[in-house]
Amino acid sequence: MGRILGVDPGRRRVGLALSDEAEGRMALPFATVDRGRDDAKAAEKVRVALAGQPVQTAVVGLPLRLDGSEGEAARRARRFGEALRAALGVDIVYWDERLTTVSAERGLRAMGVRGQAQRRVVDQAAAALILQGWLDAERFRRERESEADGGPLEGGAGWPGRSEARASEASDGPGAGGPDGDGREGEGP
Repeated sequence: MGRILGVDPGRRRVGLALSDEAEGRMALPFATVDRGRDDAKAAEKVRVALAGQPVQTAVVGLPLRLDGSEGEAARRARRFGEALRAALGVDIVYWDERLTTVSAERGLRAMGVRGQAQRRVVDQAAAALILQGWLDAERFRRERESEADGGPLEGGAGWPGRSEARASEASDGPGAGGPDGDGREGEGP
């Protein structure tokens, strides 16, 4: 059984996070890879970074606009998700990433991490926020389903990632994004 991979697909870098091995309840920052212009090459860099880490599902952050629609940034994220599917051979789930990079930057600043040190880890921190949101939502969903069935609450690892239907749920919410609608306030081209 593999771990769950969280992915923050920025324009310049891709942040990665992994679920803990024991129960799949906690997202841990893992690595950052340079994205470049070629999604297939960037996805291959992710595969290399994951060497020795079995992954069953990748949760890719989907930067929605404030009105909940998908703009160019979301289309780039979906293209990258498809490249990851090809490179890793795993299920891809798209998860609304509403301002995760901004939240990650604030959290790092609060811990005293600034400047170059912050730039090195902010994408990993954003990926961890994306993954943690998905892990929490999945755990809540499973617990509700178990309660509805009258059975004991499930716990631990061993639950597969959701299907593409989860991707459409991400675009139904009120959206996210910075001033340019891509969820990357302050990030350059």
